[in-house]
Amino acid sequence: MKTLKLVFLLAVSLAGPGSCKHEKEQPADRKMQIFIDDLIRKMTAEEKAGQLSLFTSDWTSTGPSIRNDYIDLIREGKTGGIFNAYTVDFVRSLQKTAVEETRLHIPMLFGFDDIHGHRTIFPVPLAQACTWDTTLIEKVERITAIEATAEGLNWTFAPMVDLARDPRWGRVMEGAGEDTWLGSLIAAARVKGFQGKSLSDSNSVLACVKHFAAYGAPQAGRDYYTVDISDRSLNEWYLPPYRAAVNAGAGSVMTSFNEIAGVPSTSNRWLLTDLLRRNWNFTGFVVTDYGSINELIPHGVAADQEDAAEMSVNAGVDMDMQGSAFLSWLPALVKEGKVSEETLNNAVRRVLEAKYRLGLFDDPYKYCNNKRESEDIMRPEFIAFAREVAAKSCVLLKNDKNTLPLSKAVKTIAVIGPLSDSRADMLGAWAGAGSADSCVTLVEGIRNKTGLSVDILTERGCNITDEEYDGIDRAVAAARQADFVILALGESSSMSGEAASRTDIGLPGMQMKLAEAVIKTGKPTAVVLFNGRPLAIPGLDEISPAILETWFGGTEAGNGIADVLFGDINPSGKLTMTFPLNVGQVPLFYNVKNTGRPINPENPHEKYKSNYLDSPNTPLFPFGYGLSYTTFQYSDIKLTKQSYRHGENIIASADITNTGDRDGEEIVQLYVHDIVGDVTRPVKELKAFKKVMIKKGQTITVAFTVAPEELAYYHQDMSFSYDPGDFEIFIGTNSENVKKASFKIEE
Repeated sequence: MKTLKLVFLLAVSLAGPGSCKHEKEQPADRKMQIFIDDLIRKMTAEEKAGQLSLFTSDWTSTGPSIRNDYIDLIREGKTGGIFNAYTVDFVRSLQKTAVEETRLHIPMLFGFDDIHGHRTIFPVPLAQACTWDTTLIEKVERITAIEATAEGLNWTFAPMVDLARDPRWGRVMEGAGEDTWLGSLIAAARVKGFQGKSLSDSNSVLACVKHFAAYGAPQAGRDYYTVDISDRSLNEWYLPPYRAAVNAGAGSVMTSFNEIAGVPSTSNRWLLTDLLRRNWNFTGFVVTDYGSINELIPHGVAADQEDAAEMSVNAGVDMDMQGSAFLSWLPALVKEGKVSEETLNNAVRRVLEAKYRLGLFDDPYKYCNNKRESEDIMRPEFIAFAREVAAKSCVLLKNDKNTLPLSKAVKTIAVIGPLSDSRADMLGAWAGAGSADSCVTLVEGIRNKTGLSVDILTERGCNITDEEYDGIDRAVAAARQADFVILALGESSSMSGEAASRTDIGLPGMQMKLAEAVIKTGKPTAVVLFNGRPLAIPGLDEISPAILETWFGGTEAGNGIADVLFGDINPSGKLTMTFPLNVGQVPLFYNVKNTGRPINPENPHEKYKSNYLDSPNTPLFPFGYGLSYTTFQYSDIKLTKQSYRHGENIIASADITNTGDRDGEEIVQLYVHDIVGDVTRPVKELKAFKKVMIKKGQTITVAFTVAPEELAYYHQDMSFSYDPGDFEIFIGTNSENVKKASFKIEE
């Protein structure tokens, strides 16, 4: 064991590195506090409980609607916000009731799940993460905020920053994948995009970081299920993306449905008060997920709704989404002394502060602008950018013999598969207020690209999930007539997202039979995958000449994919979540531990090693993987020195040569391995990357600077520090295909 630790930060609690320093109170803050204190003094206990209650509106075939009893609650000052309500006229009518028909005229928040766009729908967040481009991702959320606020919204239930290592869990599509460091960068970018330069701007929305905490680690990959996790794993892997979002200024945080170590998040005082508020200095408000206060009863920690309300508000929850527990029980709980007046007032204050910062007390109708609604929805530049993001989110998984891009000499293309012309499935899950009618399908994108110069034959072949063979013969006949075949396969949009866990993450239904029959014709074939999670597709990989992972690309999916298929855009996406060979390997991720009996690469099936009898340990496609239409060659790593002292940065570089015949972007990745630690360390950890454009034939030098502090981790005593000793450093095109060098940090 190493005898000396070079400590640069002592963890005050099990919270991790970073800081959220309070700035000096400004005159504007003082003015806000005086205003809110005066307002709270005027409020009854029932009105306070109302400010902490959030209810939903509905949508019918004729447009937005809301229950009459909720209108009554608004009129009585017993609703702090409404979610799922948008369009300017509808929001204005509800806000008018709140500010003109109530005793205290307090405006409401209007929230919505704008997860990957509002009206202009972008690729699902997991797809966006595969661009490794935080500037692009921030711009996505800026556009989302502009559209959302143009339709009356001022609060979005995003970003979801849950670290996820199990593709059986359907909500992996909402996050950034399996890496903590990259996920933290993306979390901060999303918050900045939503909230803009200032929350007071009329085109900024309040971000809501979710789901706090560790919602992405459910046992068996089953949604809403138990999370059982060590303090070290929680702090080192799962908490940092939430903290990055808080540090970026997120105005609200949403509790998760799961428990951690036997305590549901919604009643977890350590999580919501000790960690989030006292240690991280979070000053926004905490909202529950849908009905999760009431769910404390089936969790088995609350006897009834009154008990659940008491536990959650005392734990640190400020707003009850849809459960009515606060509205029903908080006044009585305060009267009985089970909840202090101070606790109630602090919760109300935090909600009112958010409304104040949004400018709602100055102008409750600032988000109700009909001119903006007519001009700021699906603007041409938004659509053009959605097309760009759809293309840049694609990951080329296989491309034998340069099957892609399609040759300009192709005269007949057969587009086959259940997802070839499925408009609704282009949106993906949690598609905001997006409309399938606005989506461009794969077939349409190819037609838009080729015009009348190419004959396009289309066949479904089979449906996504059924067991019918009926269409396969027609699909084979179409393939035989074509010069080139595109197989559009994968999941339906409803097969990922919330409550969409799967035990079999292969191609559903008869799609593999369809692929086998079509590819057997011998025609050049490229598979285009649509899915919201990594799939286990070793059979497809074995027989397919080319595979392009496109995820669910949103409004401009078909056009963006066509840009890649025809080579107008050279694919540059890299996976941020591992694709397993089979579901039995799951959970599978790149930054694993060696164990005491690691496998022997020369003999991976050696007995009494940490391996399987029937499968290799390695994935189908590793983290960071993605091909290009060109090729890149990496030199050996150059280090400025072999030994570094405390305070000296490690500088590593490699020469990257574009050895192909196309210009292309490459995401150069740097990983580090601490060989001997105070506790066991992963075999690799991502510590830096650079996305660079390299022209054909060009060689560029890519250099990285890594501070020793970036090598810190949690020790046995849960202090956060780095150690002296020996390290390995890796630079490469993905987490497995890397060059290696060694360096030492001296004591």
